[in-house]
Amino acid sequence: KEKLWFPLESNPALLNEYISNLGFSTDSHQFVDVFSTESWALDMIAQPVVAVVALFPMTEKVSKRRKELHAESVRDTNVDGVWYVKQRIRNACGTIAVLHALANIPQSTQEVIKCPSWLQTYLLSSPTSSSPIDKADVLENDATIELFHGAATNHTINSTSRGNKEDEIDMHFITFTHVDGRLYELDGRLEQGPIDHGSTTQANLLKDACGVLQQLMEADLDEVRFTILALAP
Repeated sequence: KEKLWFPLESNPALLNEYISNLGFSTDSHQFVDVFSTESWALDMIAQPVVAVVALFPMTEKVSKRRKELHAESVRDTNVDGVWYVKQRIRNACGTIAVLHALANIPQSTQEVIKCPSWLQTYLLSSPTSSSPIDKADVLENDATIELFHGAATNHTINSTSRGNKEDEIDMHFITFTHVDGRLYELDGRLEQGPIDHGSTTQANLLKDACGVLQQLMEADLDEVRFTILALAP
């Protein structure tokens, strides 16, 4: 039977406490709100940004545009250097997005993972070279991450009530990361795995990720439930 979690909120304070509990040093990088995809907002964010996490509504228009963008993406891309896990737990997309962000940070910032910690142990047991399904198996059978996720969804700084686990959720988290000069969109529910949106640099990760997200926003102008977070110094 499919496991079922409460969904995470796109709240920087909550996610920063969550990643700290997992074993990521928030002294070096923290999630911050990106208030707009326009340059004035992006210029406010400290660089280098090491990951971009977005929460978006899966409306018909947004989903259609997203499929079109995926169809236009680079095929037969070499994703050997990308850490990627499948999502097999319902409503776990927030945790999957966080793991995609933390596991793909540049080697130069690897020391931000605390030793010992849950994150260090998990990444050692589920390295980049292991299959997305194997990574998911380890995650699915890990009681500790379930406790950490549950604590984050039941935190006092949550701005919304949790509702019921079974409630239909039409919001979804994804991550954008820079690996080997490419911009990857990582979503554990996609059959095709990592999506290569073309070339980028660490310095341009935020701008290029927001360029993709802007196209999703423009697909459904009546929809305002987009949030973007940057993992920044």
